Amino acid sequence: MTATATAPAARVARKVAVGRYATIVTRVLVGLLFATTGLNGFLNFIPAPDAATMAPEGVAFFAALHATGYMLQLASGVQLVAGVLLVVGRYVPLALAILAPMVVNIFLFHVFLEPAGTVNAVILVAAEIGLAWAYRDKFRPMLQAR
Repeated sequence: MTATATAPAARVARKVAVGRYATIVTRVLVGLLFATTGLNGFLNFIPAPDAATMAPEGVAFFAALHATGYMLQLASGVQLVAGVLLVVGRYVPLALAILAPMVVNIFLFHVFLEPAGTVNAVILVAAEIGLAWAYRDKFRPMLQAR
């Protein structure tokens, strides 16, 4: 009788372990992505996409962001700091909250201005939502009406 009673418990334990590892892998990958793109904003080690292959609206949007210094000073710095926080696993809910508007902006940019990267943007949104769900207990106090 003990073997049949522990089988469902073992299955649940395996699911929890798989979910924990999936959360860690997703957190580190998203963190590496943002840390790399943030660092690239300062060091320019990844070549910029060819403007001839991009939609004109996307090129105009990026030109405006670069002309104002928004990309280098604000966006790259935030991406770098939040990405490092995700990689090391410290202040993860804060990093997710900081990156949420950027993820929405990336998604909307690809939906409306540069459709070529929409699949990657959807994957990024899914990763952000998955991580937010995994850390939902940390967000609960922030979402309570008082």
